[in-house]
Amino acid sequence: MANDIKNQEEILAKLNIYELNEMQNEAISVIENTTNTIILSPTGTGKTLAFLLPTLKLIDPENEEIQVLILVPSRELAIQIEQVIREMGTGFKVNAVYGGRSMAKDKIEIKHTPSILIGTPGRISDHFANDRFSKDSIKTLILDEFDKSLEVGFEYEMRGIINQLPNVNRRILTSATQDAEVPEFVQLDKPTVLNYLTGKKSKKLDIKIVASPSKNKNETLVELLKHIGNQPGIIFCNLKSSIDHVSAFLTKNKLAHSTFSGGMEQRDRERSLIKFRNGTSQILVATDLAARGIDIPEMKYIIHYELPERLEEFTHRNGRTARVDAKGTAYVLKWEKEKLPDFIKGATNANIDAKQKMKPVFWETLFISGGRKDKISKGDVAGLFFKQGNLNKDQLGIIELKQDCVFVAVPVSEANRLAEDLNNVRLKNKKVRVFVI
Repeated sequence: MANDIKNQEEILAKLNIYELNEMQNEAISVIENTTNTIILSPTGTGKTLAFLLPTLKLIDPENEEIQVLILVPSRELAIQIEQVIREMGTGFKVNAVYGGRSMAKDKIEIKHTPSILIGTPGRISDHFANDRFSKDSIKTLILDEFDKSLEVGFEYEMRGIINQLPNVNRRILTSATQDAEVPEFVQLDKPTVLNYLTGKKSKKLDIKIVASPSKNKNETLVELLKHIGNQPGIIFCNLKSSIDHVSAFLTKNKLAHSTFSGGMEQRDRERSLIKFRNGTSQILVATDLAARGIDIPEMKYIIHYELPERLEEFTHRNGRTARVDAKGTAYVLKWEKEKLPDFIKGATNANIDAKQKMKPVFWETLFISGGRKDKISKGDVAGLFFKQGNLNKDQLGIIELKQDCVFVAVPVSEANRLAEDLNNVRLKNKKVRVFVI
């Protein structure tokens, strides 16, 4: 037991987390002592860590087969969980597989069988159908955001997958939704339910109505962004066409931003999130796909550019701000003749002062064509930028290390010079390409 505590402390230190919240502490205790667990908790409260920490203790390091299967509704969530496990530095092999990724890449990686396999139901179902690995040692099944998987049409695949797991003895389900119904095929017998969803508006969340004199809300949106100033936030739209419309107007007004929707290529979606996380763009214009299941930091505000159609969408969007103990504001842009949905309660009118100017963004993002598989570490990348790039410590931003590439935030003023000076240099014996994305 003492050794477990020590290992957990080491893992948390690697993640720069020094205290778990109440939900995480209870979840760890329950999962360790219970066969079936449901965790209901808002977006952004740390459910991933809550199920990973106790699950890692269940893995037998001597067993070379897959022991933990994690099913997720989206490729973003698969990538996010894989990244967290790698950053934990446990020594257990982990792989994420999902639609839109090369099947050949999947086959190469899972040939060296991981202890933990993460994936979307469609892609996992494909690997199951082709018997690419043994299922006999899979004893822990995790359905993360299980209600979302059902909502986006994965019931058939999930049923087929679960029916092929003869030796599962521990099931963990998570959701950020209060009334999520667990289908019978999950075989969840007498689960312990941890419910951290109050169903009430967060006391730390302010909901403010911003009236737009025109049906086209773009001018009002820009005024609001200037009022808020230089802070990261998400502008939520209902449709991809609305995102294109808003994005064009922000570009015209020289407001740096990224976009995020299901219609984008996976690579472009991932890069949008990277640039948003590292500060290259402070504004993310997105559909409800960004309301949960993606790895982005806490933010002070979100904007409902288009009114959500259901309470669930409104709640999940708002869940991106005022998380845990932080305060946040949800701005609702409303054309004067639009009717506010009944579920938007407790809102007050916002007074907008758009006199302040938005400062230009400080960061730009560089791409490096080598990654973890080339034995490159974050320390190697930092060393390259300090020694050969002549940057000081304050000029090196967030480094995101992937399997086959690295993304580095550097000052806009230095980006082109660095891309030129460092392109085709050797990093850990690999000649790498470096360019601005």
